[in-house]
Amino acid sequence: MGLALVASVLAGRDAGARRRPLFEPTDLEMEDPGTLEVDLQFGVLRGDAPWRTPVPDFEVDIGLAPGVEIDVDGAYAIEGPDDGGFSFDHAGPDDLWVAAKLGLYDMVDEGADAGWAIGAQLGPKLPAARDAHGIGYEGLILVGRHWGSDSHVALNVGGLVDPGGAVAARRPVGLEGGLDLSVGLRGTSLSVSGELAGVGFFSADPHQLHATAGITWATTKALDVSLIGLIGFLRGGDRAGVLLGVSPKIALWH
Repeated sequence: MGLALVASVLAGRDAGARRRPLFEPTDLEMEDPGTLEVDLQFGVLRGDAPWRTPVPDFEVDIGLAPGVEIDVDGAYAIEGPDDGGFSFDHAGPDDLWVAAKLGLYDMVDEGADAGWAIGAQLGPKLPAARDAHGIGYEGLILVGRHWGSDSHVALNVGGLVDPGGAVAARRPVGLEGGLDLSVGLRGTSLSVSGELAGVGFFSADPHQLHATAGITWATTKALDVSLIGLIGFLRGGDRAGVLLGVSPKIALWH
């Protein structure tokens, strides 16, 4: 449904708006109360013209109570010149999303190591990007299926009103949807993952559609390492890239 909404508005728009970060669908994993997870990604990305290297793309999750966590999502990057040359000459921070992630429903299939879950992630977006003004907002409904100890698929459907060129004008407004998939490889500490996601804008911002694929190694219960490749299909964001991820977990309290 979410991807159909996005696909239904994939008509041409003005590509002159500032580069926007890609929408990254999320899963329904909830951190235990008192647990901090920091998801960091480093790498090189290529848009229509400039190169960009996240230093890093980050997400910080803190479990507050069963089914409740706080997520802080943002990125700080170094970008190249608009002529597409391979050099990095200015900073490119993204807006900061501070969201509550809520587990609303969880049903386990009797006699099977599987189940369904429903959740939500919503909160304000702070104007950390260059030339961004005003407070934005983003909200997602999450519907997921999980099986085994480390496999899941999650549908994300939602919308956003981002900080823009002025407090009350030129705001990016759109619908977003995506799928997040991870499948554990039996008998190993490895899992393969993939995403398909897009945003259809009602504002002048160019639409987005991209896919990722990668592999994650759970080195310990408290540390995951991943390698992910990205390809973009439209002019609304990064067109290709490779990212190395590191995700440590830390117990803050018991």
